[in-house]
Formats: sequence, structure tokens, C-alpha cells
Amino acid sequence: MRQVRDTRGLYENEEAVAVNNPSDNPRRSMYEVVFPVPDVTGTEDRLTLVIALGGYADAGHAVTDSAKYLLEALENRPLVTFSTDELVDYRSRRPAVTLNHDEIVDVSELSLSIDVVRDNVGKPFLLLSGPEPDMRWEAFSRAVADLAEQYDIGRAVSLYSAPMTVPHTRPLGVIGHGDEVSSDSNIHGWGHRVTVPGSASLNIEFELQKRGRSPIGLTAQVPHYVAQSEYPLASLRLLQEVSRIAGLDLPLKALERESARVAELLTNQTNESSEISQLVNLLEEQYDEETKRRELLKSSPLLGPDGTMPSADEIGAEFEKFLAAQPPRKDAQDHQDDGSSVEPTSSNADDFLQRESETEPPVGEPGADGEDSRMAEPEPYETEGPEASPKTDGEQNPRRKRGWKPWFRF
Repeated sequence: MRQVRDTRGLYENEEAVAVNNPSDNPRRSMYEVVFPVPDVTGTEDRLTLVIALGGYADAGHAVTDSAKYLLEALENRPLVTFSTDELVDYRSRRPAVTLNHDEIVDVSELSLSIDVVRDNVGKPFLLLSGPEPDMRWEAFSRAVADLAEQYDIGRAVSLYSAPMTVPHTRPLGVIGHGDEVSSDSNIHGWGHRVTVPGSASLNIEFELQKRGRSPIGLTAQVPHYVAQSEYPLASLRLLQEVSRIAGLDLPLKALERESARVAELLTNQTNESSEISQLVNLLEEQYDEETKRRELLKSSPLLGPDGTMPSADEIGAEFEKFLAAQPPRKDAQDHQDDGSSVEPTSSNADDFLQRESETEPPVGEPGADGEDSRMAEPEPYETEGPEASPKTDGEQNPRRKRGWKPWFRF
């Protein structure tokens, strides 16, 4: 059956039925659903959406090369195509034009689409790839979120790569963000509050998050001195994490061989230049120190593996667990054995205050600092009779009022 693309309801035959009417939903005018719709069945698990938009945070061309590799290595069919005329500024991404003598023979096409891709065992997943839109981010993000709900997407994974001050001689790390990543011990989080420039991929994540879904973001740490060149190791690490998180069987042997070849070239170039060698050695020292710091954080009872402090609620919950795990006190156990209550009462408080007062030196006797250690009580006066005078015991000292005495000191 011939594939027919329709967004305006122009086809009414059995091969193509219009479902995207711009008058019903203006957002749908920016994309077309391919007919017949590709089959997305073949697994009991919910589909995974991999978002790999080029043009933003694409150091080492890791994001675009990852999408290109998947489309070349695996069986795939287009599901949705987006209108680049509405979303892309061609002046920011000028398509390549090929001339043969005095004739234009080819103009490269910018393609922004969602494809159904099947891994080695036939498990399907969706891949959103192509240039990052320059315009209408909000409408684009809502359209992708609508499609995610329509096809019951269970997990969305966005790919990024950023230049970092790390050496190529150490394992390439991947930083993750998202609720699911926070409990994943194989991926480091950012560990603190960061502010980065916005992107269409991040907008899609935010829209999915508002709809109750939990998107994941993966950022490959590319050595900054190779960020402008193709760095296949970054693509390999991103796809390895996608394969592990989404449970996909991806063919990565070719990427592994290409990564080894590029690593050998970098080693040779480093050995040929003393300046580059010194730079790499300095980065290695910084990397090793950071690795030791992370190991210390993992063993710290106060900090999480990513260096974050626990919240007040988490501290309170842990304190309650600690108190609940403590054995009962001996005096409390004795009270329980004889059937008496261990709850504090007013008489218990009075006894405690009385004991405190008995341990203090009497009024008029010096304390440890040589002076009266308690606050002197005011002398009571007799209010009966025409004249008020202090009560006395005998001829010497005024009689002090008996009863409660302050137990605190100044």
C-alpha cells in the first residue's frame, strides 16, 4: 500500500483518512501523520521515546550522531513528520546545495520527525530526531506531549552532550537528571542547583513533567578540546545508557570500534605535543581528585552520593527511626514493671524542681564563683495592720517564704 501523508482532510478513500484537521487543533498543523501508520506493537512494555534534537548541547556531535546511527543500523519507519517551514529558521541551518557545473542538482532536506525504530530483537521504540526548532517551542512541546499520550509513552529520554574539563584518557561520564535517575546509582546527578540555557528538548521534558510523567535527561561529558569534532565515544556512552534504562538491545559494536580508533589517534597526537601532554596530565589530576571526593561522599552519613544535603523532613524521619530503634530506659522499664505510668506529671515536675533547688547552695553562702549563686528572693512583707513590715523569726533574720524556689541561675 502506498504511503500517503495527509493533514488537511483532502483524502477520503480507504487508504488515507484525515485525522489532523488544523481547524480542530492548530498544533496539529505543524505535523503530519504518515499513512498507513507503522505498527508499534510487539512488546508488553510501554514504548520509550528517545529525544535527540541537534543544534543544542551537542558537543562532539554526540546527539546527532546517535540519532543517525540508530536510523542507519536498525529497521525504522517514519510515524510523524514536522513542518520545518513552520519551525526552523533556514538562515540558522542553511541546507547544503550541490551544483554540477552551472546546474543545481541537489538541495539537502531538513527532516524533523518521529520514527518507529526496532532494536535487535524487534522491540519498538520512538525516536524524535532532526534539527532543534527555532520557533514555536511551546506549541511544538505540547504537540510532542500529545503524541506521547496518544501512543502511551512510558518513558522519555532526552540526549545531550556538553564540553567539560575532563581528559579523554579517563572513562567518559554521563550526568543525568530526572526522578528516575535520582535513584540510579550508575549515573551521577548534577548535585546542586544549576541554570542552563533553554532548549526545545528541555521544554518537552517540562511539558511531560507537568502532565505527570517522569522524563529523563542524559548529558555526556565530552573533553572540551574535542568538542568541535566528531567524538563517537560520547554517542556510544549515551546509547549504552539508553539501552540499559529502556531495556533495548542496540547494535553498538561498530561504535565501539570507531571509538577505539579515535582514542588511538588522540593518544598519538597527545604524545607528539608536550603542551597537549601537560594539559592532559593536569586534567587527569583534577579528574582523580574529583573521583576521590565522590567516593568520600558515598561513605558520608550526612551527604548523598551526589553531594546533596538531606531535607529537614528526611532528617526528622531518620531521627524518628533512630528513636524507635532504641531500647527502653531502665527506669522506664522499672515503672512499666510495677504498673506505674512513665508519663511526666505535674508532681514529677515539682519533684524535679525540688531536687534542683536542694543541690544549690543556700542563700547567703558563696557558690563556685565566690558569690551567691542563686537569685535572691524578695522578702515577704506583712500586709495586715496599719503598717507593713517584714516578718521575722526571732530577733535576727527576716523569715523567708517557704515553698517553690527557682531552679535556674543567672
